[in-house]
Amino acid sequence: MSPAGASASARAAVRRARRRTVWWCVLAAVAFAAVSGAVLAAGGGQIVPDTAVRRWALDNRPSQLVTVLRAVTATGTGVIPYLVALGAGLIAAPALQLVRERPAVVRFALPALASAAWLALGQVLRFGLMTAIARPRPPAQDWLTHASRWSFPSGHTTTSAMAAGLLLLALLARRPAAYRLWVGLTVVWAAVVGVSRVWLGVHWATDVLAGWLLAAAWVLAAAAILARVTAPPSGPRAG
Repeated sequence: MSPAGASASARAAVRRARRRTVWWCVLAAVAFAAVSGAVLAAGGGQIVPDTAVRRWALDNRPSQLVTVLRAVTATGTGVIPYLVALGAGLIAAPALQLVRERPAVVRFALPALASAAWLALGQVLRFGLMTAIARPRPPAQDWLTHASRWSFPSGHTTTSAMAAGLLLLALLARRPAAYRLWVGLTVVWAAVVGVSRVWLGVHWATDVLAGWLLAAAWVLAAAAILARVTAPPSGPRAG
């Protein structure tokens, strides 16, 4: 195949991937809307999955597990998710066409800051939804960690999943050494943060599910944008 043909084929593959990403983004958003609708229909109270999962979690909370979950849940908010997002931008930087010809400082700083800004915008979106839905938390007597404000969607879950999703995009775009291991660790971290919120008594299960769905939609939106600025892996490099 000629270079021009290979380039056209690579561009077509990117367009197909972007369309699939957009559809998955829409699907995640629709699923989030469906869970939100169920919560609103219940007046912000428990729905069937919440009751069963909460009962099981409250009955299975050995002290050693609680200690671990408290440590993990603390990483789902604050500085750590932003460090993960900044790291995602740094990892992805060499694959981004828009910054490839810029000075090294700009080439790495711009994607890192953009990744952190995307996480911040996602948090703003979550906060707005949380305030609008205003779902009460589970009874405070069962809490084993600090919590505040409304319950839906879970803030720790959403924030950690968004940060993890941005890091996954970067790892899959660059595929560095041992990237599969890092992908696995990233997924496990975000999953455990979410599960810990239910186990520690501060969230309903559907709060966590909604957080994952909202994060998935937000990260997939970033992926659709990233598809426009990422060099096709099999295509010729510009210049």
